[in-house]
Amino acid sequence: MVVKGIDVISADSLVKRFGDFEAVKGIEFSVTGGECFGLLGPNGAGKTSVVKMIYGFSPITSGKLEVFGEDIMDKARDIKAKIGVVPQEDNLDPELSVLDNLLVYAGYFRIKKHTSRQRAMEILEFMDLTEKSDQVVERLSGGLKRRLTIGRALINRPELLILDEPTTGLDPYARHMVWQRLRRLKEAGTTMLLTTHYLEEASQLCDRLIIIHRGEIMEQGTPGELIERHVGKEALVLGADHLRRDSLADGLDELIKARHILGDDLVLFTDHGRALSERIGEAAKNLGISLDYHRLRPTNLEDVFLKLTGETLAG
Repeated sequence: MVVKGIDVISADSLVKRFGDFEAVKGIEFSVTGGECFGLLGPNGAGKTSVVKMIYGFSPITSGKLEVFGEDIMDKARDIKAKIGVVPQEDNLDPELSVLDNLLVYAGYFRIKKHTSRQRAMEILEFMDLTEKSDQVVERLSGGLKRRLTIGRALINRPELLILDEPTTGLDPYARHMVWQRLRRLKEAGTTMLLTTHYLEEASQLCDRLIIIHRGEIMEQGTPGELIERHVGKEALVLGADHLRRDSLADGLDELIKARHILGDDLVLFTDHGRALSERIGEAAKNLGISLDYHRLRPTNLEDVFLKLTGETLAG
C-alpha cells in the first residue's frame, strides 16, 4: 500500500495533442497517497485524456508525468501492474459469468489460480455480488455491471485505483451503492483518482480536486475551500424583469461575493444570505419591480464552475 502523504502522481506541464487539437494544455497537479483526488469538469474537458496518460494507455505529447515516482514513458509496464482502472464504458465479457470475468482478468496479471479464485470470492462479497457469481454478465442490470467493473479493477490489489466517470448512466440507488463501496476502499487507504461531472459525487468522495475546463485547470483545492473562496455560503436566485433586474443589487456590494446571469435568473453569491434577501426584497418594493421568484439556497461546486467559466457542468 502507498504511504500516505507521498506523491503517487505528479504532473508537470502535461500536454496531450491529437493532431492540431490540444486536449490537455500544460496542466500541473499531484496526488498524494491515501487520498481521493478528483478531476471535475464537463464532458469533453480533457479528463479522460489525462487519466489515459496516467495509466499508460495514451502517450504524453510533452511535459512530465510520474506515477509511483517513475516516469510513465519509461516504466509504463511496471506502473500498470500497480494500477486498477475502471474505464468510462464497461468492457466486461458479456458471455461469461460474473465469477469468470474476474478469473479471466486475474490471468492478465499472471495471478495463480488458487490466489485468483480466493481474491475473486473476496471481491464478490465486498461488492455484494456473491449471489450473482454464476449469472451471465449480459443479464445483469447497469448498476450490477458497474459494481463488477469496479471489483474487477481490484483483482491485482492495486496501489492506485483510477475511476473514469464511474457512475455515469446509473440510477440514484445504484450510484449511491457504488459510492458506498468507494468510501470503504478510501477508508482502507486506497489512493483513488476520480473523474466526474457529478457535483454530489465529487463532494461525497474527493479530498481534493481540480476543476478542468477545455484542457486547462481553472482551480484546485478541497470542495469546501473552493466554495468558500469563490461563491460563499449561499446563492440568492432571483427571477425578475430582465431589463431592470441588475438594479436590484445596486449599493449592495458589501453583501455580494459574486454575481451571474443564468438564463432569465440573476444569481447572487453571498456569505450573508438572510440580510441580502431582505435588502433585495426592500429594493424590489421601492423600485416597483415584481419578483417572479426569490429563492435562497446553499452554494455548491456547480456555482464555483459557473463563476469560473460562465458555463454549467451540463453544458
